[in-house]
Amino acid sequence: MTIFNPISTRPLLVFGGAYSNASATEALIAEAQRLSIPPSNILCTGDLVAYCASPQETINLIKNWQIAVVMGNCEESFGNDADDCGCGFEEGTACDLLSADWFNFSKPRISMANKQWMKALPRSIEFNFAGFRCEAIHGGVDRINQFIYTSDEDEISQQLNKVDVDIVFGGHCGIPFGKRSRNKTWLNAGVIGMPANDGTQDGWYMLVTPKQDGVNVDWYRLPYDAQLTADTMQREGLNTGYKDALLTGTWPSADVLPAEEKAASGQQLSLESMHLEMTQA
Repeated sequence: MTIFNPISTRPLLVFGGAYSNASATEALIAEAQRLSIPPSNILCTGDLVAYCASPQETINLIKNWQIAVVMGNCEESFGNDADDCGCGFEEGTACDLLSADWFNFSKPRISMANKQWMKALPRSIEFNFAGFRCEAIHGGVDRINQFIYTSDEDEISQQLNKVDVDIVFGGHCGIPFGKRSRNKTWLNAGVIGMPANDGTQDGWYMLVTPKQDGVNVDWYRLPYDAQLTADTMQREGLNTGYKDALLTGTWPSADVLPAEEKAASGQQLSLESMHLEMTQA
């Protein structure tokens, strides 16, 4: 059982989707240091390895950081020596075909020790923070590779009804958001290793900051050297649509997106701060 006891007098930093992007991961580590947030207050919602060309380096950075990490479908797949990423893409779609390139690139470049480490990661982490009962997962409550977006209001409500917590921290979908349903909240920090399909090169992370009557939830952009990551992909022969996405800020395929998110492709994202009152807990 993974024990995660973040200090409730300090902000909690949450992120997901490092996606084999070592440059973005290094930028987030530097940001955490700048904000004086200790590793004990940092949570990753999974998918350390994916689209970019530095899988082993990215895993090592996060392992050495000694933060809490939830198993994503990519960790599950690499840890179990699977034949694909288990991302949940429909067979034959552009996302499915594109994923084969980076998966086959990454698989032989990850050490057995790191595969075993990923295999041992928890599928969920329950913890208390600033008076709130919390659970961190990757996709959905019951399905590790379920895509859940902010427009999926009915699904979010159903997901929250399945858990006896106040806040769920989810990942997988690649776009940050926060959504309330009655007295519960679903939060997604977004990802650092790939743009949020909003026409910018930035990744995203989230801070949950304790206040006297609850917590504030804020999303922040993570600028980093996207050109360096794209150049690394080019040099390593991983010349895919995801290399271009790092620079254009738009995904090579919108197959997985609901209509509302698909219509917003390329539009710069802006998220308002949320305040969650202690009465929810």
